[in-house]
Amino acid sequence: MTTQINDAIFTWTSALGLPDFKAIADEDFAPAFEKALGTHEAEIVAIASQDEAPTFDNTIVAMELAGEELSRVSAIFWNRAGTDTNDTIQALEREIAPKMSRHFSKIAMNKPLFARVDDVCARRAELELSAEAERLLEKNWKSFVKAGARLDDAGQARLAEIGETLAGLGARFGQNVLADERDWMMLIDEGDDLDGLPDYLRDAMAAIAADRGADGRYAVTLSRSIIEPFLAQSARRDLRETAFKAWISRGDNGGPTDNWEIISEVVRLRDEKARLLGYPSYAAFKLDDTMAKTPDAVADLLGDVWKRATAKAAEERDALSELVAEEGANHPVAAWDWRYYADKMKARKFDFSDSELKPYLSLDRVIEACFDVAGRLFGITLEARPEIAGPHPDARVFEVKDRSGATIATFIADYFARPSKRSGAWMSALRGQHKLDMPDGTSGQKPIILNVMNFSKPARGRPALLSIDDARTLFHEFGHALHGMLSDVTYPTLAGTSVSRDFVELPSQLYEHWLTVPEILSTHARHHATGEAMPKALLDKVLAARTFNSGFATTEFTASALIDMAWHTGETDGNAPKAYEAAKLDELGLPEAMVMRHRSPHFLHVFSGEGYSAGYYSYMWSEVLDADAFAAFEETGNPFDPEMAEKLKANIYSAGNSRDPAELYTAFRGRMPTVEPMLAKKGLA
Repeated sequence: MTTQINDAIFTWTSALGLPDFKAIADEDFAPAFEKALGTHEAEIVAIASQDEAPTFDNTIVAMELAGEELSRVSAIFWNRAGTDTNDTIQALEREIAPKMSRHFSKIAMNKPLFARVDDVCARRAELELSAEAERLLEKNWKSFVKAGARLDDAGQARLAEIGETLAGLGARFGQNVLADERDWMMLIDEGDDLDGLPDYLRDAMAAIAADRGADGRYAVTLSRSIIEPFLAQSARRDLRETAFKAWISRGDNGGPTDNWEIISEVVRLRDEKARLLGYPSYAAFKLDDTMAKTPDAVADLLGDVWKRATAKAAEERDALSELVAEEGANHPVAAWDWRYYADKMKARKFDFSDSELKPYLSLDRVIEACFDVAGRLFGITLEARPEIAGPHPDARVFEVKDRSGATIATFIADYFARPSKRSGAWMSALRGQHKLDMPDGTSGQKPIILNVMNFSKPARGRPALLSIDDARTLFHEFGHALHGMLSDVTYPTLAGTSVSRDFVELPSQLYEHWLTVPEILSTHARHHATGEAMPKALLDKVLAARTFNSGFATTEFTASALIDMAWHTGETDGNAPKAYEAAKLDELGLPEAMVMRHRSPHFLHVFSGEGYSAGYYSYMWSEVLDADAFAAFEETGNPFDPEMAEKLKANIYSAGNSRDPAELYTAFRGRMPTVEPMLAKKGLA
């Protein structure tokens, strides 16, 4: 492995301030990390050991500006690890995750550094700081305390050891899930194997099979863009069962990719970490700085929704059972049957199916719709820059401009699934926004934001056709992207999506609402071959079907959220993790014909890192916010009301973490949210 430093990682000279991705080899990352970690450590030592008395600028702002090299190598590396990994990247991922944890633990437990932060915090009343600066100071101080700054030496050493171990376990967990997804494939042939499958799905499966050396056959994989429509459309119950069992068994297959032992160790270590820091449980530790505040508040929301959702799911199951019997079958509705019969029921009840809808939802049309909404609400435009290379050949680069034509951000979109990419969809940043003066003399920083998805890549010359759920996912992730691109704060720590976990989903989930605004669908939902607009009758059916099967969807989500909280509230009592998950689901009364949306051994949100651990509930918490927020537009009679859009931009999409989220929401809405719009949106009122 080379030890030479590739400066392309640190000096970004391509158009729009992007790195030259093609100039960066996998082998360049290890020496770059070594250099960046050393540089950051030296910067922190200089801040902590300076002779000048602590001030906001020489301590807090100095920390904000430190670590630029580490931020750059990390951004490029973790994007590659998530979107185009290989053995070299995975080996370094396993090595660097605990090393990074050790590095940041050392900073958090730097006593002279914390003494300076503590001194500035104690004197904040006399410093005449802006409200945003006061919030940054408060967040900094609290992050030190929650990272162990007040522990004794033995406690700090143990906390650092726990953090390092958890980082390594999280990396292994994610790699195990990716391996199970990548390695499983069911090849099927022409004839009965394809019964029920629409042309768009056959084309996608044929393209995957060809890519994997099986020309003339069709591949079912565990990518959601393949497995979910296959389960909904395939008339072959035996094939559905095989595929479904493989899908829910990721990380639960025994052998080297099994994740149950990792789960057990992660849960134990997280609990120990929380108790070291004085919290009764890991959930209490994680929720301390959120809108929910306590596990009891989360339990109240989830418990109420669970009762409503399971009751509705039982009604839905009974209706599907009648359909099974009507077709002459005598089997109960199994988990691998639900999507299939629900799709039939939907077609019967609303006289349309996803396969009828997809020709009007080509990827390019949905992207146009997504960008159109952003222009109408916030006055921005996104200009494609195909001449600029992104991090992968499939990635698209866009220049983002405001009403005046000034460039405010760069947006990169990587839409298609591939074996080297982890499943799911997410937003991340190569670079965040801020307004600070930089050491090189420049002022401020424009954000570079990425959206990553896993849509099926079509055969050459054919369009990528999306389901309505795929289209919602694209809108959802672009809502996150807007939160990053429209950020307008002074300090990097408070920029963009750096908000509490149960507030961060508001901008993304709220943005989904505009997909089904009739004006948007009638403008952009056009047949990929003829260009004809979606017929009004079909559009009306789509809108009427928005709450169809909501009992199922809400139950499978809420089951995952409840199990996440159970893992992290100290209830496990040392039980074997697999048995504990089963016992807890039995106690909750999960319907037999359903599974969790994310079973624990492949629950990447919760176990591949700490981001959504004890936090998966936040999607529903944010649903309360987003339904109430969109109701504000509905009350005006205009989904693009200019005054409301300006309030939304100023207080939600641009404000980052510059103020408390409850204060920001109230500034937008005039009050805190009510739960009724969310229940109505789901058909659970």
